[in-house]
Amino acid sequence: MLPPHLQTNEKAENPMKNTLRRGRVAAACLTLLSVSVLSACGSSDDDKKTEAVEKLGKTEGKVSILAWPGYVEDGSNDPAVDWVSAFEKDTGCEVTSKSYGTSDEAFNLAKSGEYDVIAASGDLSLRLVASKEAQAINTDLVPNYANVYDFLKNTEWNTVDGKNYGVPHGYGANLLMFNKKNFAEAPTSWSAVFDKAQLEKNKGKVTAYDSPIYIADAALYLMKTQPELKIENPYALDQDQLDAAVALLKEQRKYVGEYWSDYLKEIQAFETGDSVVGTTWQVIKNNIKNKDVDVTLPTEGATAWNDTWMLSSQAKNPNCAYKWMDYILSPEANAQATEYFGEAPNSPEACTKTADPKHCDTFHAGDQEYAKQLWFWRTPVKDCLDGRTDVECTDYAQWTEAWTEIKG
Repeated sequence: MLPPHLQTNEKAENPMKNTLRRGRVAAACLTLLSVSVLSACGSSDDDKKTEAVEKLGKTEGKVSILAWPGYVEDGSNDPAVDWVSAFEKDTGCEVTSKSYGTSDEAFNLAKSGEYDVIAASGDLSLRLVASKEAQAINTDLVPNYANVYDFLKNTEWNTVDGKNYGVPHGYGANLLMFNKKNFAEAPTSWSAVFDKAQLEKNKGKVTAYDSPIYIADAALYLMKTQPELKIENPYALDQDQLDAAVALLKEQRKYVGEYWSDYLKEIQAFETGDSVVGTTWQVIKNNIKNKDVDVTLPTEGATAWNDTWMLSSQAKNPNCAYKWMDYILSPEANAQATEYFGEAPNSPEACTKTADPKHCDTFHAGDQEYAKQLWFWRTPVKDCLDGRTDVECTDYAQWTEAWTEIKG
């Protein structure tokens, strides 16, 4: 049985009270506001606690979690896949959870205040901080944080002004996937999906990730191939740089057969041959039976994700929330969750607990040289992330508008 993150939309609910939603939900306020004033779209700041606590209190007996599908499993989908029950038994904190399909959807759900803990990718985490939906974390109260790879700590996508706003879960790269039958030689560059001459050969069979954050993939390619644009960070684009990335993606649009956000749909498209080249995740490649399909990390590097467990500033059960964050970072639980989802665990100790002894090698866990080639998702903001002060960079709201224009 495929894990829930590879299942189709028909499954609307599971016994875990966990509604699995796949639709791409646009964040209405994002199209109007910059990240710096996103708080206007959320609850009153008076109801939010953004500072880290100094000590924990008595557990509340329950915790509500918002996460990617496959991150919170209690055996309901597969009796052999369960790391929630042990947590509930050990802590007395009963888990309820809801899964989301995109970071934009998660942002809207997080603002409701119904969730204590949120699993956030880098294109969401800074939005939660900027809108005061996240509470700073006292990592001293998360003992298993000590096990986490050092290069995943204090990162730019979950740490602001020296304050930690979450603890790392797992990570993975956005790779180039291709069908070897459609290429005389295996592609080694993102030019396979951005160069017009190469696109012509596979017109209508190119696929791309359906999200505004995909603009960063185009920016990364331009950063390496058009140095005159002076792009230093694919998430820090001034208006001219964004316009260049948008122009590239509009040209690519002519050759794209389908944009994907549903993992299973991309698997099916490569199985049937409807798609022969495009961006993907290692876990998707692992679930494709067609032996002609392969993946590579292109020479330009790649964008990537490193998910963070964050504490809601409106958390009603913060003590159980801290217990969950510590538990999911434990070697046993982190190994189970990241192996099931298909990503690199967050610690060397977790790598010793995976069922597949080669799992961490497959996903390059702890490989810092590999990680140096990755640009982990970050939320674009007007204050340029590359340190420039002579220009104003474009923010996520502008990226969202641009993506609508590209798709339209």
